[in-house]
Amino acid sequence: MSKTPVLFLPGLLCDQALWAHQTDHLSDIAEGLVADLTQDSSVPAMAERVLRTAPPHFALIGLSMGGYVAFEIMRQAPQRVTQLALLDTQARPDTPEAKQQRQGLISLAQKGEFKGVTTRLLPRLIHNSRLMDDSLTGTIMKMAESVGREAFARQQTAIMNRADSRPDLPGIKCPTLVLCGREDALTPLALHEEMVQLIPGSVQSIIEDCGHLSALERPQAVTAMLRHWLTYYNS
Repeated sequence: MSKTPVLFLPGLLCDQALWAHQTDHLSDIAEGLVADLTQDSSVPAMAERVLRTAPPHFALIGLSMGGYVAFEIMRQAPQRVTQLALLDTQARPDTPEAKQQRQGLISLAQKGEFKGVTTRLLPRLIHNSRLMDDSLTGTIMKMAESVGREAFARQQTAIMNRADSRPDLPGIKCPTLVLCGREDALTPLALHEEMVQLIPGSVQSIIEDCGHLSALERPQAVTAMLRHWLTYYNS
């Protein structure tokens, strides 16, 4: 059986380490590629850059900010996406309050006060039971440090100006998985249920005892779900 090209889209302050378990443990069935979302300050530009080097057709998996880019790819080149997985993300745009908060973080970063992911922010990203997991928290902090201040400002600018993707969801035709951690504090379960209701034929998966960074926090469960999703529609 030929391998499925799979394009992984990371979240804010994340890099290929977010998808390490998936790219490794799905390598028997998937040709995994992790996109670089650090170069552009708008979601359309991020999507355009990804599409320039992506295979002609591919399965698309995005987490958080990666989900926002996935929606844009579905607007720009839906015919190239064979399957879609949306992890711990939302279709709604930023609220005015969220935009204001992001602008404040951008201003701090531009003043040289970029702190990446601190212990104070970790409860927003992972389940409380994992806060003492040094390996997990260390990976999260290392990713943020690797992405860095300038890319952080570009990513936040892109996120705060993203489109409302809800009107586009009924037009998604490819098999779609909507997955989230049950305790996701940043993009709660209700936002995923909304997407499932709007995307025809989509399937929902909930990862128990899990926060926002599901692919990293509960890698075995997420990889198992993605394996089932990939093989079911390619059998």
